[in-house]
Amino acid sequence: MKNFGGEVLFLDRSDINTDEIIPAKYLTEDTKESLKPHLLEDLKIKGFDPNKDIAGKGAALARANFGCGSSREHAPWAFEVNGINIVIAESFARIFRQNMYNCGMIACEVPAATLEELFKEFADVKTTLTVDTDKGSLCFRAGGKEKIISFTLKDFEKALVEAGGWVEYAAKHY
Repeated sequence: MKNFGGEVLFLDRSDINTDEIIPAKYLTEDTKESLKPHLLEDLKIKGFDPNKDIAGKGAALARANFGCGSSREHAPWAFEVNGINIVIAESFARIFRQNMYNCGMIACEVPAATLEELFKEFADVKTTLTVDTDKGSLCFRAGGKEKIISFTLKDFEKALVEAGGWVEYAAKHY
């Protein structure tokens, strides 16, 4: 199972699409590692600099409809190779969400009001996330503040996460 949590990358925008996650010109790269420096390089959010803001992060927090656009496994791969194995948003594009679980990663949906609280309380300070997949809890910590949020993984999603992704799951079960 992958490591979930760590320092949080705050992406305060809805509709972040797969072309912004990893531009199409890199889809011909033949290793996940070659995607690493290009994660979110075309994303436009005021104050966001992918060259400075991604390194060392273990989780990402965004708004609604995350991963919309073209269907491609490269988008989750670009997060994975950068050490970000959980993305938390109000909602996800269906294919992006499934690709996350197929890669043994977590696409965690939380209500818009909860996201609003998290952005208000934590976006401007170094924030750490601890994830407990057994208890279904996300614990955000920064500057003496702590907020715990419950989440649910469906049984099959949890099985994919625990196995490390679809290929590893299939190897054990088929």
